[in-house]
Amino acid sequence: MLRSVAVIVLDQVAAFELGVLAEVFGTDRTADGFPSYRFDVCTADGGPVRSRSGFLLTPNADLEVVDDADLVAVPAHADGTPIPEPVLAALRRAADRGAWLLSVCAGAFVLGEAGVLDGRACTTHWRYTDELQRRFPAAQVQCDSLYVQDGRLLTSAGTAAGIDACLHLVRQEHGSAVATRLARRMVVPPHRDGGQSQYVEAPIPKAPEAPTLEPVLEWLMGHLRRPVTVDELAARAGMAPRTFARRFRAETGTTPHDWLTNQRVLLARHLLEDTTLSVEGVAEQAGFGDAAALRHHFTRRVGTTPLAYRTTFRERTTA
Repeated sequence: MLRSVAVIVLDQVAAFELGVLAEVFGTDRTADGFPSYRFDVCTADGGPVRSRSGFLLTPNADLEVVDDADLVAVPAHADGTPIPEPVLAALRRAADRGAWLLSVCAGAFVLGEAGVLDGRACTTHWRYTDELQRRFPAAQVQCDSLYVQDGRLLTSAGTAAGIDACLHLVRQEHGSAVATRLARRMVVPPHRDGGQSQYVEAPIPKAPEAPTLEPVLEWLMGHLRRPVTVDELAARAGMAPRTFARRFRAETGTTPHDWLTNQRVLLARHLLEDTTLSVEGVAEQAGFGDAAALRHHFTRRVGTTPLAYRTTFRERTTA
């Protein structure tokens, strides 16, 4: 279970990316039933650093706290910022003992300098992916993902993608119900799949002859259990199937099938966490039809089987 978070900040740290980590892990919401964390912001020597926005940031710790943190996170910093060797050594120790490592945006370059990206799938802001691959050729850089998980290594793209990555981690450690409630509290989308494109074509402007797809999406959320086709959805939206498919990708960044499958997987996670339904029952309630289809899509998107997920989640909640 995730209980302690250490954020390593360097000179010229990016304020927003640091703020993302502080908002998710450093804000006390225990009065509302959310998990609590020991949250430390640390520098190499415990001294202050200057942010890219110009203000001084005073940490509350040095690198000593990194050695027993469950999660070690690195926000973005200005290119060319010196990285002290003790920081790199602390990151290597964290990786060796199996701690979670998380980078936001250009923080991935710090992980690269520490050598923990070698042979691992990772990402960063789309403007920097080519440079990340050039500087760390042993890394498996994915150029068009919001965030990428490889074991207990989690790297994210720029700005808001860091929120998605953090919520993804919360979902794994505390379950989808907690992550969804936290997203609602933060007024952000509860789930964006890591493989979603970093930059999405702008939605077609609303017009009387081209209404938003929001009513269709709301209807889908209430009917995940039943089988639906693109033709049926297109008819509900009052569009030709090909026009609907183009509009759907423009407004959501993915296809109707992938969007619907992701929502069904999220529902399946909730049912596995909070009910005693059999896997077959979960598959039916979530709209997959049978257990084989559920296992296929669930394993592909979550990285484990439904039964293993239920067992692991319950072990975490009772730990």
